[in-house]
Amino acid sequence: MKQRGREKILRIPVSLEGSIPRVPKPAWLRVQAPTAKAIALKNLLKEQNLHTVCEEASCPNLSECFGHGTATFMIMGDVCTRRCAFCDVAHGRPLPLDEQEPGRLAKAIGLMGLRYVVVTSVDRDDLRDGGASHFTECIRQIRESCAGVIIEILVPDFRGRLGRSLQILCQQPADVFNHNLETVPRLYPHVRPGADYQHSLDLLYRHKQQLVHVPTKSGLMLGLGEYTNEVIQVMRDLRQHDVDRLTLGQYLQPSRHHLPVQRYLNPAEFDKLRSVAESLGFSHVASGPLVRSSYHADIQAHGH
Repeated sequence: MKQRGREKILRIPVSLEGSIPRVPKPAWLRVQAPTAKAIALKNLLKEQNLHTVCEEASCPNLSECFGHGTATFMIMGDVCTRRCAFCDVAHGRPLPLDEQEPGRLAKAIGLMGLRYVVVTSVDRDDLRDGGASHFTECIRQIRESCAGVIIEILVPDFRGRLGRSLQILCQQPADVFNHNLETVPRLYPHVRPGADYQHSLDLLYRHKQQLVHVPTKSGLMLGLGEYTNEVIQVMRDLRQHDVDRLTLGQYLQPSRHHLPVQRYLNPAEFDKLRSVAESLGFSHVASGPLVRSSYHADIQAHGH
């Protein structure tokens, strides 16, 4: 995409004060109503005392993905030690790790008959390894109980524990390693307080250096006040750090207490960004208003 000077997505500064008028939600962001199968899967997850990011983060694709019999599991509880202004997951002091969770997770995946699972977590800055050992135990038990299942992990940044965490994760590698940058570096103080852009890039790069055969993946949410040229620079940074796959989606405000949407990108704009990303060499790009990091992850895995 040819740049014409400094292309701006929005001219209004990011604000948490609610002074920006609410932007009307466009027609292309309508989502499906819950299906009977989706409701059944929600009940199964409740019985197993498991959390999904689909529900905790108010994902707009919940009904579609549950209706297809897929889900992204959120381990290590439903309370995060960070307080990111875009995220609908609760924050505070989390409970101790549940040692039975990996077994329940593997059982639920078997009962659901899944072939591709995404395992993510809240940030656990209270743990010495940031939760890396719990991730590996979940992977181990899933592999033992569910032969042939492809496992993608979507990890936090392991702030201050990068070396230790990677050493542990590489002992029981997933099939896809995912960590989201979420937004452009200029907006990190507002969107990802406590996170560091270069640290997240280093996490992706160092994992790739240790496990060259494992695809790496990252994602951005758009509409928070970023510039188009900043988004493209993030794409370049990801490719320079050997990241293989990319997701681009529209940010949706979970409640009036979260960062407001500053602009809704239309489908044509997402298509243009997809073309730019593909030209930079990503092996797969999912770009669209309702795309989330694990949306149609099974399709992404096979390059369709």
